[in-house]
Amino acid sequence: MTVLDPAVLATGGLDSAGLTVDLALAGLTVGSAAALSGIGLVVCHRATGVLNLAQGAQAMLVAYLLRDLVVERHWPLWPAVACCLLLVAPALGVLLDVLVYRPLQRRGAGPAETTVAGVGVFVLLIGVVVLVWGAAPVGGAPSPLGGAPITLPGGHTLRPDTVAQLAAILVLAVLVGATTRFTPFGLRVRAVVDDRRLAELAGVDADRVSAAGWAFGSFTAGLVGVALAPYLLLDPYGLPLLVMETMAVAVAARLRSIPVAVVTGLGLGVLQAELTRFRPAGQLLPLVQAVQANLFVVALLAAALLAGPRLTDGRGRADVRPVVRARGGGSGRAARAVCLVLLLLPLGFRGNDLRGALLVPALALVLLSIVVVTGYGGQISLGQAGYAGLGALGTALLMSGRIPGLPALPAAPALLFAVLATAPLGLLTGWPAIRRRGLALALVTFAVGTTLSRFVFQQPYATTGLVLDRPAFLAGDRAFYLAELVLLGLGAAAVRALHGGRTGRALSAMRDHEPGAAAAGVNVPGLKLFAFVVGAALAALGGGLMGMAGRAFDAAAFDPVRGLLWFAAVVVAGADSALAAVLAAALLIGLDAGTVAGVSAVAVGVLAAAIGRLPGGLAALAASRAARASAPVPPVPPPTVPAGRLTPAGRRVRALIAARRTAGGEVSGEAGVSGTSGEAGP
Repeated sequence: MTVLDPAVLATGGLDSAGLTVDLALAGLTVGSAAALSGIGLVVCHRATGVLNLAQGAQAMLVAYLLRDLVVERHWPLWPAVACCLLLVAPALGVLLDVLVYRPLQRRGAGPAETTVAGVGVFVLLIGVVVLVWGAAPVGGAPSPLGGAPITLPGGHTLRPDTVAQLAAILVLAVLVGATTRFTPFGLRVRAVVDDRRLAELAGVDADRVSAAGWAFGSFTAGLVGVALAPYLLLDPYGLPLLVMETMAVAVAARLRSIPVAVVTGLGLGVLQAELTRFRPAGQLLPLVQAVQANLFVVALLAAALLAGPRLTDGRGRADVRPVVRARGGGSGRAARAVCLVLLLLPLGFRGNDLRGALLVPALALVLLSIVVVTGYGGQISLGQAGYAGLGALGTALLMSGRIPGLPALPAAPALLFAVLATAPLGLLTGWPAIRRRGLALALVTFAVGTTLSRFVFQQPYATTGLVLDRPAFLAGDRAFYLAELVLLGLGAAAVRALHGGRTGRALSAMRDHEPGAAAAGVNVPGLKLFAFVVGAALAALGGGLMGMAGRAFDAAAFDPVRGLLWFAAVVVAGADSALAAVLAAALLIGLDAGTVAGVSAVAVGVLAAAIGRLPGGLAALAASRAARASAPVPPVPPPTVPAGRLTPAGRRVRALIAARRTAGGEVSGEAGVSGTSGEAGP
């Protein structure tokens, strides 16, 4: 994430000290935005126990809204800023608390389900922006504090908006510190953070504390979006990812310390600017430039790896619960029939319709990798798009003869070797997973996927001059689609066989209760590595087929944001069902193709955000309804009438029935009748 003044970079005649100062001042623009983001994340986490994964999408939404009000609807600038930051952003935070996170807190959900909900909100807001404003990047975002730079002693200049951001950091940090230490509300916040249930028993309104935390976090997210938007093209996928990278600031602060978050954010911004001075000659230049432009990605990966085995929530609880599951989802005849129809239907398509359907089986294979890792193994993985991209890129490199020592290979062998080469790279996320789970693992896997995208897929030295085509005997779209169906069938059969075998039972045991599985003799570390390696192989196969379908390597197809969408789609469709992965792929492709772009993201985002009210996803809902429908109806007991409302004859009949039940039907009618009158029989 780089926002530098071209005038600063053009000052080649400045002395070294002067250039250092100018670069540091330019770096404060990005650093102050990152520090604001860190303050919002830390405060929100301290008040709610949740790391707001959707902060980037909230920042994007507010930035788009401000541009629409000022540029399109011609509102005055400052009323529009006040509306966006003081009304819309806090209201959005409170709405997320009430509709999404409060049901999770009341149900006692762990960080795994909270992470899924955060991903769902992220995807939902992106889908809303795409539906309302389109997917094409737009410029012209207004700057509330634009104008002539401020001249400092020594001839150095500083942007007015940077000064405003630094002032906002100071005011917010002091305000939060004073509120936390010296006010009754701060005491209530500390009580809720320490033990929410105990605080509620003491009369603290924990819901109000959480709502305030979400409102503040959403306000700072909007502030970050307004600060960054004037220097970037507004992009529904790019801006949220840039803001997500600033989570490195909050993770480095252990989600607790505002001063550490501020210092880290400002320091990374200045360091990123200073790195632009280093331009080594030769083959190192592209790598150094990639580090310069993506320093926050490197920092996020390092912070996630160094944060410890677990990132606990505000109450000190580690996530030991399995990721949301769906029992029995997609295993019925109806689900198999629906999937079969969806997969065979494109065989009747022609032209662009058939060409668009080529992505369905390929994407289904990628989603199968999430089923293996998350559904079967219980490990959150937000970086499967990175492995899919490696499969596509590896196939293209092998077909282009770009691998030293190897000639250009035909398409089929190139795809096979790319899958075999990518599978061991699953250890990049599998190894950290040995000692991490929940939020900590989610951050590591997301950072790995983002690193692959920024340092490999988007770099010209890796993607220039590639050739990616289909085998000659599969050149036609229909023939290629049939081949994809065959590979998908083999992959689904292998996944189902894995799930039903001994290894699958061990994976299920590890997912349900990892300590218990380890105590029972399951090799938990080896099993985690196995799940990630198999998942990487399946994702690479699907990614290679996606590249062949489009006859080119497209880095945007494997963007980390798309990986979040894929993960959320699998979870809401039924994370432990192979058929659910096929259904999710068909819906993701079909919804956007049949309507407009963004509909699938909105649908998946709504369902994932509602995971607090719909644990297990759609498959669990369908399974529970099927179970209720097939359950035997219990017999209805005969109505009972109170004894006081019976007539004398009715009381005698009831006593007769009771006597016959007691004696097993052996008491005579005479004895029974005489017994009712109180006289002995003859």
